[in-house]
Amino acid sequence: MIKCSECGYENIDGLDYCDGCGAKLNAAAQAPAGESGGVAAPEAAAQPAPAEAAAEAPAEAPATPPPSETPTGEIKPPPEANAAAAAAAPAAEPPAAAGTTARAKLQVVRGGRKGQEFPLEDGNNLVGRWDPETGAFPEVDLDQDDPEAKISRKHALIRFESGKITVEDIGSLNGTYVNRQPRLMPGNPVELKTGDEIIIGKTFLKLIVEPVS
Repeated sequence: MIKCSECGYENIDGLDYCDGCGAKLNAAAQAPAGESGGVAAPEAAAQPAPAEAAAEAPAEAPATPPPSETPTGEIKPPPEANAAAAAAAPAAEPPAAAGTTARAKLQVVRGGRKGQEFPLEDGNNLVGRWDPETGAFPEVDLDQDDPEAKISRKHALIRFESGKITVEDIGSLNGTYVNRQPRLMPGNPVELKTGDEIIIGKTFLKLIVEPVS
């Protein structure tokens, strides 16, 4: 039964309006409190406070701008990508210092055309005189400095290699001397340094080495 809250008339179940006074029946009165067969709605889950929600929310990663395309069609990565790649790349090694080379020459100081110079080439430099039979000219041609023919046509060999200079007698008739020391044994090279004096026949030659950067 549904009791009307206006007039107190008891109406049968299922009516929307009171048969006694015509007032709209209160739906809550249809089922006494605590007797309803319905299931009570579960309480809403507690919502975290705004401050707590902000603390629990993961920080959003900064947006990375998309790659851009150049007028030629080349795809250029964003500046952040270039910076990251540069940071990850190993530091470039500093360039090596430029190697120092040398320039060498022989200068006549006595017994010929005084002051005449003969630049030395890299590798082998034959010291001697022009050979009319073969037409060969040595790198250091002392033909005009040896009127008495005391110098053999193939007298000595000076080797200039990797900054090192050596001289050796190659079977000359009158021998080869360095700094007025004993005669060199043929086939035994002797290392030279700038300022050394080489005597070939009656011609005195001075070695001059000049560094070139």
